[in-house]
Amino acid sequence: MKFLDRFFERSSRHVASTTSRRNFLSKLGSLMVVGTAMPVLLPIDRTAKALAAESPSAGDPGDPNSCDYWRYCSVDGFLCSCCGGSVTSCPPGTEVSQVTWIGTCRNPADGLDYIISYNDCCGKHSCGQCACTRNDSEEPMYRPFNNNDINWCLGAKANVYNCTVAVIRGVATG
Repeated sequence: MKFLDRFFERSSRHVASTTSRRNFLSKLGSLMVVGTAMPVLLPIDRTAKALAAESPSAGDPGDPNSCDYWRYCSVDGFLCSCCGGSVTSCPPGTEVSQVTWIGTCRNPADGLDYIISYNDCCGKHSCGQCACTRNDSEEPMYRPFNNNDINWCLGAKANVYNCTVAVIRGVATG
């Protein structure tokens, strides 16, 4: 029994001498900072729930089959509007990937910046029509949710890329 008493006494004294309230609070603060930064570091799941998003209220100018269409400022791939789908919906026989990249594009009709989610449609062979490569707000690979050089179909059941849709997620502020 003396052995256990000595062991626990030494252990308690060691813990008491090496820790303090200040040490505890600094570790708690570090944990809180890491906890708030973690969602930014994780891949972003942008499911297809909003693929039926409405156009901006002030109008939606331009040709959705052209690379110069305002929503395509950060697109890299084939446009679904040329492949049997639309700006916001995948062609029949394909599924939308669960992960996306985002960009901020200015609508010339109202002068506002909109957050655009670029969803890859997956499951069929590449469409091959209306290939566009625009990198207006693309960021390096270490910020994957703002990079359009990744095969985003790896987040879908079938990883074969077909085309890309551009869904408005909201108005950019700030």
